[in-house]
Amino acid sequence: MKQPPLDVEHLLDSHALATDIASSWQEWHSLRNSWIEEKKELRNYVYATDTRTTSVSKLPWSNSTTTPKLCQIYDNLKANYTAALFPQRRWMRWEGDDVSSAQPNKVKVVQGYMENKVRQSKFEHTADTLIDDFILSGNCFATVEYAREYNEMPDGEMVKKYVGPRMLRISPYDIVFNPAAATFENTPKIIRAIVTLGELARDVENGDDAARQVFDRIMHNRQEVSGTTSTEKDDGYIADGFSSLQHYYGSSYVEVLTFYGDIYDTDAGVLRQNRKITVVDRAYVLKDEPIASWLGNAPIFHAGWRNRPDNLYAMGPLDNLVGMQYRIDHLENLKADVFDQIALPMLKIRGDVEDFEYSPGGRIIMGEEGDVASLVPDATALNADFQIQTIENKMEEMAGAPRQAMGIRTPGEKTAFEVQSLENAAGRIFQHKAAKIEAEFFEPVLNAMLESGRRNLDEADVIKVMDEELSVLFKTITKDDIVAQGRIVPVGARHFAERAQRVQNINQMQQFKQDPSVGVHMSGKKIAEILAQELGEDELYGENIAVQEQLDTQRAAQDAEADNQEELAVAAEEGL
Repeated sequence: MKQPPLDVEHLLDSHALATDIASSWQEWHSLRNSWIEEKKELRNYVYATDTRTTSVSKLPWSNSTTTPKLCQIYDNLKANYTAALFPQRRWMRWEGDDVSSAQPNKVKVVQGYMENKVRQSKFEHTADTLIDDFILSGNCFATVEYAREYNEMPDGEMVKKYVGPRMLRISPYDIVFNPAAATFENTPKIIRAIVTLGELARDVENGDDAARQVFDRIMHNRQEVSGTTSTEKDDGYIADGFSSLQHYYGSSYVEVLTFYGDIYDTDAGVLRQNRKITVVDRAYVLKDEPIASWLGNAPIFHAGWRNRPDNLYAMGPLDNLVGMQYRIDHLENLKADVFDQIALPMLKIRGDVEDFEYSPGGRIIMGEEGDVASLVPDATALNADFQIQTIENKMEEMAGAPRQAMGIRTPGEKTAFEVQSLENAAGRIFQHKAAKIEAEFFEPVLNAMLESGRRNLDEADVIKVMDEELSVLFKTITKDDIVAQGRIVPVGARHFAERAQRVQNINQMQQFKQDPSVGVHMSGKKIAEILAQELGEDELYGENIAVQEQLDTQRAAQDAEADNQEELAVAAEEGL
């Protein structure tokens, strides 16, 4: 007997709040479909090994070579952004907003705490993938969580792996929001994740009764749907990446939508402000809790490479270059086909010609009216190399990645000052974009990590700090030690070009110092201090440290000489 169709809407008996959030996800996701297709095309070009996976494959050329210019620009940009954002070990500092927060001991503790957590949580590794997003999609997203990770040993002992705040990357494809909102901070956001039933069961195990009831309900639905052959009204419940509702319910995965922001609850008839709402199966509210943050909004952060007016989805540095990459591959394969036709041209055969083998030194037998001639194409197409070179140079300039950034010197003889001036001017776009992601993205992320640490630190922690003698010390701190008024400021990209310019200027000033009439008015101590700071190696500077080191060296030499004389005297006595 044929089983009747399943009324999914009746089976689910969904929560109105959950379906409202699922509808918002669907609406905002559909608004960016064209944006996603553009990013897919760009990604195909960046990672292409031949033109058969790109839109150039539609051209009727026999050759399928791709020139990976977009990939080279991407690698160039990534290497330079990473070098500018994290140029040294200490690329951030604490700036206090009041007297107590600016005290040296407070600065040392807060900065030491953040340096330890950044290192232990592999912040720079996560930042590396965010720079990928920044270049390839033009947008990068991240959030902050407080992690408590322990390993349970066979004897039941819990060994701490990592406890503290850390940055988490959010894929640009897994987050949606209102693209027409005035600011990213104030718009509601929905993050999508696919988790296994085991992961969800583990999270629900420590939850309340309502969460466990929701989990029991979604397991019941999977049993009900698994035996059906057709469904009605299920289009709105199909999760992305699954072909049907049965396919979704038959898998071991659960779609989780997490909403952050303000929403009107039609069931209760109230406005729910500053909430974090977790929805499963696009039908049930698993958790509904206030956003745990002292910052006043969700700790989700965004930066775009080139902002669009009235649209929060920014453009990337490679977006405008896809057409130029298409042109390069078109010209390259056109030129290769012309080469092939010159080497092995087509033959024009007229009249009575016997079959022949086309080969070097071959013979052709033909009648009185017979004729065989080669159809050689116009060799003008072989000049495509000049056009390709011109397009490649334009692509580097338009992406804000000048050739000087790769260590390639521009033609012409220049003085040292001219070289420095030209490099600063040529890299201005790059410097602006690097400073943009640092100020708009990494700075608020770092301060959110510090806020999370202050809010969740419920036991003593041990951090590594440097004392006045530049020795490594381990200090035990509590929550009160890192509570202060101020902010963490990354100082990599915004001071990268300035630092290089200042070091260059100081080196030039050293030449003037050789003039006695000028040198008497210049402080060598201050120059040494500035150089140590600009190089990021503060431990190199110490007041009159060279004098002290020379005295130590002299004492060591005298002690060694005395020991040597004593040994010689003892040897002489023994010889007698």
